[in-house]
Amino acid sequence: MLRSCTRQLLPLMTLALFVGTVTADYPLRPVPFNEVEMTSDFWRPRLETQRTTLVPFAFERTQPGVEHLQTARDFLAGKKVEGHRAHRFIDSDLYKVMEGAAYLLQLRRDPALEAKLDELATLIAGAQEDNGYLYPSHTTGVGAAANRMGDAPYTNVRQSHELYNVGHLYEAAIAYYQATGKTKLLDVAEKSAQHINSVFFEGDPNYNGGKPIRQAPGHQEMELALVKLHRVTGKRLYLDMARKFLEIRGITYVPDGEGTMSPTYAQEHAPVAQQKEAVGHAVRATYLYSAMADVGTMTGEPAYAKSLDRIWGNITNTRMHITGGLGAVHGIEGFGPQYELPNADAFNETCAAVGNVLLNYRMFLMHKDARYLDVAEVALLNNVLAAVNLEGNRFFYVNPLEADGKHPFNHGTAGRAPWFGTACCPSNMARLLPQVPGMTYAHDDRDIYITFYAESRTEVTLDDVKIELKQQTAYPNDGEVSLDVNPTKQKQFRVLFRIPTWARKQFVPGALYRYADSTTEAVSLTVNGKAVPMQLEKGFVAIDRQWMAGDRVQLTLPMPVRISECHPSVEANQNRIALSRGPFVLCAEGVDNGGATQRFFFAEHPKVADAEVSTKMIDAGSFLQVRTGAQAVTADKSVEDTPLVLTPYYAWNNRGVSSMTVWFPRDPKLAVFDPHLLPKESAFSKVTASHTFADDTVTAIGDGKEPRYSNGKKASRWTSRPQKNKQQWVEARFHATKSLRSIGVYWMQDRFDVQFPAEWSLEVEQNGKWKPFELYVTDRYDTRANRYNVVHPAAPIRCDAIRVLMTPKEDACVGILEMMVEFEKE
Repeated sequence: MLRSCTRQLLPLMTLALFVGTVTADYPLRPVPFNEVEMTSDFWRPRLETQRTTLVPFAFERTQPGVEHLQTARDFLAGKKVEGHRAHRFIDSDLYKVMEGAAYLLQLRRDPALEAKLDELATLIAGAQEDNGYLYPSHTTGVGAAANRMGDAPYTNVRQSHELYNVGHLYEAAIAYYQATGKTKLLDVAEKSAQHINSVFFEGDPNYNGGKPIRQAPGHQEMELALVKLHRVTGKRLYLDMARKFLEIRGITYVPDGEGTMSPTYAQEHAPVAQQKEAVGHAVRATYLYSAMADVGTMTGEPAYAKSLDRIWGNITNTRMHITGGLGAVHGIEGFGPQYELPNADAFNETCAAVGNVLLNYRMFLMHKDARYLDVAEVALLNNVLAAVNLEGNRFFYVNPLEADGKHPFNHGTAGRAPWFGTACCPSNMARLLPQVPGMTYAHDDRDIYITFYAESRTEVTLDDVKIELKQQTAYPNDGEVSLDVNPTKQKQFRVLFRIPTWARKQFVPGALYRYADSTTEAVSLTVNGKAVPMQLEKGFVAIDRQWMAGDRVQLTLPMPVRISECHPSVEANQNRIALSRGPFVLCAEGVDNGGATQRFFFAEHPKVADAEVSTKMIDAGSFLQVRTGAQAVTADKSVEDTPLVLTPYYAWNNRGVSSMTVWFPRDPKLAVFDPHLLPKESAFSKVTASHTFADDTVTAIGDGKEPRYSNGKKASRWTSRPQKNKQQWVEARFHATKSLRSIGVYWMQDRFDVQFPAEWSLEVEQNGKWKPFELYVTDRYDTRANRYNVVHPAAPIRCDAIRVLMTPKEDACVGILEMMVEFEKE
C-alpha cells in the first residue's frame, strides 16, 4: 500500500502522471486544477458557490446514502437492522459529492470538511465485507432481488450498479488521499478492486460457482476509476482490469431484449474496438468512450483510437445539440437515430454533457487538436452550466432547447428542481466544477498550450526553467485575452493559442451547424505589440520564439452575435435559426419578453451587427444579455415588429419559470402566440376549472399529449394545488353539439400532495343546463393508474359540454393529465 502523499490531485478530467510506474500516457500533460489560481470574474464566483452552497447542500441531500451505508455497517457488526430499504445506486451519489468535497479541500484547507470526510471514510470501511465486497443492499439481504439487483451479489451485473457504485468510490478515495494523505478510503478501494478482479477474472468459490463472471458493467464507470487507481498506486493490475472490462464488452454477454435491455443500450452490440456510431444510453456511452481513450493510450492499443475517431465524427455530424447536449431521446436517455434532435422534447441528461466534456478533453490530449476542446467548451459553457442555477441549489436533469413554462420536463417540474430521486446529475456537478481550472493549460516537453481562456495564473516547468503564465481576460463574456509569459531565464519554446471554431466559420465542429451570416471582424494575435501570422495548426496558432520575462501576448477574439442554421436533415430545426455570441448559445425567455417566446420569428436575418449587449444583475449573480429586433405574431394573428431580449442558455430559468426558445422560426406560420392554447385538433373548444395551480395549465387535459404514467413527471397536467380537501370541477366544451360515445379520464397521482380523487362523477350540458351523466350499467367511476378510466352513457346522449366533479382524498389535491372523448358518427 502506498503511504506517501503527493499534493497533485488526480481530477476527473486532467490526467497528469502521479506516483507509481506508468509505461505510456497522453502526449500532453494538463496543469492540475490545484496548481492554477483562478481569478476569473466568471469562474471564481462559481467556485465559491461550490464551496459555500452546492457541496454542503449536496451532502444534506445524500444523507440517505449515508444511512444506507450505516445499515450495512451495523449489520456486519451484528446489530439488528430494521426498516432498511434496498437501493441500487444511492451510494454513488454520496461518493461523487465526497469526491467534489475532496477537490475543494485541496484548493483550500477546511478542517470541518476534512473531519466530515474522515467520518465518512470510517463509515464506508465499516460497511465493507471482509472479502472486499461493498454493496449495502446485498450485504443486508433486504429486498435486493425485487429491485433489479439480483438474487445474490453479481447475479444482475447489468442492472445492479454494483460496479458503477464502487467505481465512484474509487474516484472519491483517490481525491481524498490526494487532498489529505490519508489512506483509509484508498485501502477500501484497493480491497474492493482486488476482490472484483478475483470474482470477475480469476474465479472465486463464493461467487458464480467459482467460475470467473467475465461480464462488463451495465453502467460504465468502473473502467475510468480503475485507470485512476492504477495511476495513483502504480499497480498494473488495475489498468489490466480496465482493459479486460473493455475487451469483454459486447463479447461475453449480449442481451437480446428491447429498450433498456437492448444490445445497444449499454453499448454491448459489438466489441468496443469495432463500434462505429454513438448508440444507447448517452452517459454510459461517454464514460465508455472516455475509458477507451485512457486504456488505449496507456496500453498502446490503436484500435480504440480508431473507433473513437469514427464515433466522435458520428456524434458531431449527426447526434449533438448545438448546446453540446447528448442523448436526445427519452426512455433510453440516449442517442436516437441520426439527426433526431428535438427541441422541446430533448432529453440531454446533464451527466451526458459532463461525459461529453470528459471525452473531448481526452481526445484533445490524445490528438493535440483544438476541435475537441471546442466541443468540450460548448458543452461546458452551455449544457453543463445550465444544469445548476446561479445560487447553486437547484438543478436540471433534463436540458431541452425549448420550454413552454408549464410542461414538467425536468422530472416533474417545469424548471430546475432542488434534487432528484436519481441524483446523479447534481452530484456530478459537485465533482466537476472544481476541476475547471485544470482545463486551462497543458504542455509537453517543449510546447505550452493555452486551452481554455480564463483570468488565471500558473507555472509550468520546461527543462528546469520555471515559466509563469498569467492570463487577463473577461472571457467567456469578452474575447480580449492577454497572456504574460515570464520564464526565470530566456528560453526557446512554443506557446499555442486556441482559435475556437466559433470564431471562424461555424459555432461548433461537425456537419450539423453552420453560420448563416458573415462578419468582417477578424481574429488577431500580437506579441509585445507586433502582429503574429494567423497560421492555424490543428486549431492553434503557435508562437515559437526565445521567450523572456515581460513578454506579453494579446489575443483578440471578436464576439459579434452570429446566426446559425442546422443541417436540413434535422426536422425540428428546418427553416429555423439560432443565435450565439462567442461560445454562448443564446435563448429567449418569457420573463424578458412579455409573453411566450414561441411567438417570435425572423422573416429575414436579424441585424445582429446592431445588437445591444448589456449586463443583467440579479441577486444570485449576473450575466450578459443581447437585445435585437424580431417579429412576433399577436393574439389576433397579425404580425408586429418587436425587440427581442436574449440570454445565454446557461442562465435561463434563474428568474422563475417561463417559456424559452433557442431555435426561432423563419416562417410566421411556425410561430405560436400562446403554446398553452388548445390545439386545433382537440375535441374541446374551451376548458375551464374551479381552480388551476399557477405552474399548471387546464388546457393540458385536452392537448392530445398521451401520458405514459399517472405520476405526471413528464406530462402536462392540471392540478388543484395547493387547495386540499376542497371540491373541484373541470368543464370541457365541444366545438358543436355532439353525441357522446365514451369519456376517459387519465388521473394524476404523485408521491406528494396530488392523489386520485376519493370519488368523481360527470355532468353534461344540454341546452344550457347541467344534468347528471347517466352511467352505463356495467361501468363505474374508476381511478386506476397509468390508463384512461373510461365510462359510457347509459343511453345515446347529445350535449355541448361535459363537467368532471371531484372530491379529493383527505389532505390531498386532485389532478388530471388528459381527457379523451369519443363521439358517435353523425
